[in-house]
Amino acid sequence: MAASSIHSRNPGMAALAAAALRLLAAVAVVAPALLAGPAAAGAPPFSCGPSSPSHALPFCNAKLPAAQRAADLVSRMTPAEKVSQLGDISPGVPRLGVPGYKWWNEALHGVAISGKGIHLDQGAVRSATSFPQVLLTAAAFNDNLWFRIGQATGKEARALYNIGQAEGLSMWSPNVNIFRDPRWGRGQETPGEDPAVASRYAAAFVRGIQGSASNTRSAPPAVLLTSACCKHATAYDLEDWKGVSRYSFKATVTAQDLADTFDPPFRSCVVEGRANCLMCAYTSVNGVPNCANADLLTKTFRNSWGLDGYVAADCDAVAIMRNSQFYRPTAEDTVAATLKAGLDIDCGPYIQQYATAAIQKGKLTQQDVDKALKNLFTTRMRLGHFDGDPKAGVYGNLGAAQICTPEHKNLALEAALDGIVLLKNGAGVLPLKRGAVASAAVIGHNANDFLALLGNYWGPPCAPTTPLQGIQGFVKNVKFLAGCNSAACNAAATPQAAALASSSDEVILFMGLSQQQESEGKDRTSLLLPGNQQSLITAVANAAKRPVILVLLTGGPVDITFAQSNPKIGAILWAGYPGQAGGLAIAKVLFGEKNPSGKLPVTWYPEEFTKIPMTDMRMRAAGGYPGRTYRFYNGKTVYKFGHGLSYSKFSHRLVTGRKNPAHNTSLLAAGRTATTEDNRGYHVDHIRDEVCEQLKFPAVVKVTNHGPVDGKHTALMFLRWPNVTDGRPARQLVGFQSQHIKAGEKAHLRFEVSPCEHFSRVRRDGRKVIDKGSHFLKVGKHEVEISFGA
Repeated sequence: MAASSIHSRNPGMAALAAAALRLLAAVAVVAPALLAGPAAAGAPPFSCGPSSPSHALPFCNAKLPAAQRAADLVSRMTPAEKVSQLGDISPGVPRLGVPGYKWWNEALHGVAISGKGIHLDQGAVRSATSFPQVLLTAAAFNDNLWFRIGQATGKEARALYNIGQAEGLSMWSPNVNIFRDPRWGRGQETPGEDPAVASRYAAAFVRGIQGSASNTRSAPPAVLLTSACCKHATAYDLEDWKGVSRYSFKATVTAQDLADTFDPPFRSCVVEGRANCLMCAYTSVNGVPNCANADLLTKTFRNSWGLDGYVAADCDAVAIMRNSQFYRPTAEDTVAATLKAGLDIDCGPYIQQYATAAIQKGKLTQQDVDKALKNLFTTRMRLGHFDGDPKAGVYGNLGAAQICTPEHKNLALEAALDGIVLLKNGAGVLPLKRGAVASAAVIGHNANDFLALLGNYWGPPCAPTTPLQGIQGFVKNVKFLAGCNSAACNAAATPQAAALASSSDEVILFMGLSQQQESEGKDRTSLLLPGNQQSLITAVANAAKRPVILVLLTGGPVDITFAQSNPKIGAILWAGYPGQAGGLAIAKVLFGEKNPSGKLPVTWYPEEFTKIPMTDMRMRAAGGYPGRTYRFYNGKTVYKFGHGLSYSKFSHRLVTGRKNPAHNTSLLAAGRTATTEDNRGYHVDHIRDEVCEQLKFPAVVKVTNHGPVDGKHTALMFLRWPNVTDGRPARQLVGFQSQHIKAGEKAHLRFEVSPCEHFSRVRRDGRKVIDKGSHFLKVGKHEVEISFGA
């Protein structure tokens, strides 16, 4: 789960597990058979208390550095005890007073039940705040929001630990893979297709969930609130497409695409967010499985980026490396290859089962094991588990009262409100006027199912509101019809839906996808709405008195060209999987209590894009291959990255302080060594850090709200080059800023532009360069030229 989820552990039981989870969610109780039992209620496990047999030993001395304490503890363990710690279920070491620990816990968009250490099936707390699925949150383009969601999630996880309903505080979240292909079943979990957005999301969420005081680059707190783990490095974005499984997929990825698309979010996790963990993916990249790639795990993660923490394998990735990828001839060789490459822990028991034999056969050394254990126990030290009773620690005040607080519920609502995207609003159909709608027909399988709000990796929500319930809060006379038997819609009540539409003043359709179409382990083969959805929507629109409103609950994009061009479908909203407050948020947008401000974090492609194999990992267009994402795709779109309408009209003007703020002389002062071989640019890695600082300059976007209503507006600033030769992107996001602006007023949004970061591009060899000559900063239709002279 994390990794792999229940699917990876028991692929044959996926359908049964899904049914069981659906049943348990309906009553907000987890079936005890699915999860191991929690610790005794109210008694969080810890070590080094006054009665601990190791109280006086160095590893219990909180004044010593965490790494030193971890090394002391590891030195006191037997070989068998050491090997026992190398799986996600780590047993205790009673003679040293070390309690057991469960590493696999999930917190993608709130504390989730998908792992093994969080227990919401027993005890005082049976639910947690369920924020919108990540892709919708990304549509808000607000890293302060992402930081606060991380904070709230971390507090609820720590609170569960304090009351004895959690056996671990290592959260295997966030997922910051790039949403490269619209069919990917897990794209819903990600911040979208843009590496700059994913990088900022990664840093902000990690800072929040680990307990940093602010969303700024700084050292993490002395005691981590929780430990974050960014997944799944790298180039992982395929589940099961036309018989090609993620477990055996051998990806071919260029150095250029790794450097400027797939790797940046993981680098940001570590360098900017100071994440405590990175997780390696199942994928084999250029012939080497990620979890056995020393260049990735050690040379890049630790030596280049400076990872201070541990590296985890996706669930069963080590076993899969042997049994599906056949990377090494024996289990012992496989285990040795992963640990020597820099892996520290296996999600699953494979390393625990074979590490001892690998040592006995001389394939693995005790030093290899010790290195991994020091990283793992340093993490547990940093979580405060060896500082005595955590209730007496810095987070000891967190308990049941800090879960599902009014503040957290309001934050879930705010996130949903800010993420919802208005795709179409023909003839001003929206907003509806409260009190002016005498009757409303609510039609659709997603209208009254709170599971449709959650996406995957969820925890039982504490205050779910379905879209139907949301509408009922604004209209007295509401009639509901599901219309489809499920998202698959292989059975539709089209005549009944059309009749209901014809007798109602307003018609709101809640259609889209579900986890049966897109999920972990499941990619789509079509971008169209499933089954009879399109024909049902069209029939309802034709029968209705006024143009209907279509609300889509989906993770990935869908081709809705039919609705886009149909005047009888007056307005279209994309609401992603909006979390527990999704129903209320949608209603507030529909009735004008919230002016929509979300923007699409992914390109919406037409159905013809499905002719492109998911297995083609190239980002850049070549020949008849159209490329991927807004940065390189040259084909037709249904909706572009960044698309999002408002009930107001906004205009932009971009201003920089000087005609040429790029200080050519500063770049030249970096010395001849910075110049590229062809003298057409500068190598970024040869420019001194102080020069990069000198090159930074402010850019101000003047935004005017021409009315008629107040609203939040997000400005997206892009860079474009004069041409797209040599693999240059068509455009690249530089940054984003948002502000609430009253009708008729103006705002100045300030951006800090760094040429070393924002004006550079990646060459085919993976090196970053700044081209000499013109660059263009662009916001909306307005752009400013910035030139680096020769």
